[in-house]
Amino acid sequence: MIDNITEYLEQFYTGTKDKSLNRMKIIVEKTELKNKDLKIIHVAGTNGKGSCTEMISNILVKQGYKVGKIMSPHLIRFNERISVNNINIKDEELLSIFNLNDKIIKDVEKETNTKVSFQEIILITALTYFDMKKCEFAIVEVGCGGKYDSTNIVNPIISVINTINYDHTDILGNSLEEITENKAGIIKEFSNTIFVKQEDTINNIIINTCDKKNNKLKLLDLNDVYDYSYDENYQTFSYKEYKDIKINLKGKQQIKNAIISIECINILRDKKIEINEEAIRDGLKSIVHKGRMEVIHNNPLIIFDGAHNENAMRNFIDTSKMYYKDRNKIYIFSALKRKDYSKLLKIITEDKKAIFIFHNGIKQSFNKKLEYVDSNELVKIADLIDKNIKVKKMDFEEAVSFAKEQKDSVTFIIGSLYLYKDAIEYINKNRK
Repeated sequence: MIDNITEYLEQFYTGTKDKSLNRMKIIVEKTELKNKDLKIIHVAGTNGKGSCTEMISNILVKQGYKVGKIMSPHLIRFNERISVNNINIKDEELLSIFNLNDKIIKDVEKETNTKVSFQEIILITALTYFDMKKCEFAIVEVGCGGKYDSTNIVNPIISVINTINYDHTDILGNSLEEITENKAGIIKEFSNTIFVKQEDTINNIIINTCDKKNNKLKLLDLNDVYDYSYDENYQTFSYKEYKDIKINLKGKQQIKNAIISIECINILRDKKIEINEEAIRDGLKSIVHKGRMEVIHNNPLIIFDGAHNENAMRNFIDTSKMYYKDRNKIYIFSALKRKDYSKLLKIITEDKKAIFIFHNGIKQSFNKKLEYVDSNELVKIADLIDKNIKVKKMDFEEAVSFAKEQKDSVTFIIGSLYLYKDAIEYINKNRK
């Protein structure tokens, strides 16, 4: 009898290098899920896939559909990874599904002489839950890459591939072409794909893959966006026939995510699925995506952003300039060793007037394998970039406490989504 969620999950390996979906296919086959009519939208991309997953899901919920959602990573509790109509799965529901599927999991491990992965457990738990809840749609975010990601056993009616850039190069490859090939692996035969134009080499891989698979590609162009404006509350834009769309997420990259979501809904409408324009507008205007330019403390202003690769960090810097150009800034930064942290440092230290606080990261109880860059190494790199940069070294809690005292500054906590839980806890500690 499984009665502890964390203990059960910790037994599964977190690796992502297994280049076979065979084990996952066997698990799905043995669970005999009944909801064969579940309409799945599969979302990949180096950046933006989480925002797109939230947007598409929220629009469909506003229309009145029952919508399952798989996202990663979780910010505070594992339950955040699996939800229906934006309500996270409950502990008792998780334990019930673990106990229901555990014999199948053990049988498959014995049959294949391999270990089931953490990501595979997430997927089979989610699909079982969506089946129980009789979901009409499931929006499934890829964990890593595409082709060999455990989620790639799903058969989507639409594949969404967002911005492609360098990340997880140890798994996906060292060139944009290799990374694109991997992400294009989610494109299915006789289905639909959405992609926003990038460099020709990337576009051509997506186009050729769709051609080979008789997949209908919708290639989006950001030049179709017009009448853009923003204030503290909303970004407003028009796109094709849609006028004055409002979105309450900050940063121009969110406009790209919004038009991807709009086009996804357009494809569903072409398939005679009822979704009205009011649901689109309301879904985008009311979207919540935690950990992305999220204000976690006011007076002084402290903002959390999970930027952890080059493209995301560039987007973060551009957004911070948009909204906080004339403010004194503090950056609390660390990064996982597996990231290109030198490049991330080079980007943020372009702000010569800011204060940079480096820390050694946090060892989460749920994921003890996370390895952060030592703060001494970050100081050394910053010194090589520019000896005049204002640098401090503190542990994470001390850095957050320092930020709470800086009444005339805006502080950004950046470098890893895995810091979110601790940031919230430390912010709330002795809150005045």
